[in-house]
Amino acid sequence: MKPLPAPATRTDPATRTDPAPDPGSDPGTAPDAHPAGPVLRVVVVNGSPSRPSKTMGLVSVILDTLGNMLPTETSQVDVYRLGTDFTTTVERDRAPADLEAQLRLVEEADLLVAAVPVYRGSYPGMFKHFFDLVEQYALANKPVLLAATGGGDHHALVLEHALRPLFAFFQALTIPVAFFASAGDFDGTTLLNPRVYGRVEVGLGDVVDILKTRMTGPRSATAKERAGTGG
Repeated sequence: MKPLPAPATRTDPATRTDPAPDPGSDPGTAPDAHPAGPVLRVVVVNGSPSRPSKTMGLVSVILDTLGNMLPTETSQVDVYRLGTDFTTTVERDRAPADLEAQLRLVEEADLLVAAVPVYRGSYPGMFKHFFDLVEQYALANKPVLLAATGGGDHHALVLEHALRPLFAFFQALTIPVAFFASAGDFDGTTLLNPRVYGRVEVGLGDVVDILKTRMTGPRSATAKERAGTGG
């Protein structure tokens, strides 16, 4: 009698050796849009005394748009929250440790976002006082993005006649397209005007390749990323 053929081999689902899913991952979630690698370290210098503010409403749109283009890690310096040690400091070598840390954060950024409300045709004095303490050559060739808000469209002139000359003194690389929004573009502090959104997207799209070359920050699990978050 011929021996019966061996039965076909079947894999018991309970004994499959497929790679185990990452315990911290959601099986229904798409892979990270920004794989591991360097990030763009963005530092915002916020010159608004208000919280919340239209100025930071505009900045939030800028950072969210940028975060959709490349991985970013964002820090923020609120000049009106630096306290009396800041307002009484007139020389860098006398800056207290916490103020020195904020100054170095700005000087070591990959991208600096300078954001102000317009008062009497210029930026606030506290904003200027902060940059009076920044080392003269610390911002040389550093990309700086300019953003401002004001009561009417005529205040947009502050971008070209006040902010850009300030950073030209530091020999910074100011991004050609600056961003402005007037009071009528907002509902409270939420930016609504689609034309401003479009300008932000086009303006950042024009320089994103340059910004990619400036990415120096290491990607880490604890890094605070701006992509998809408000601010």
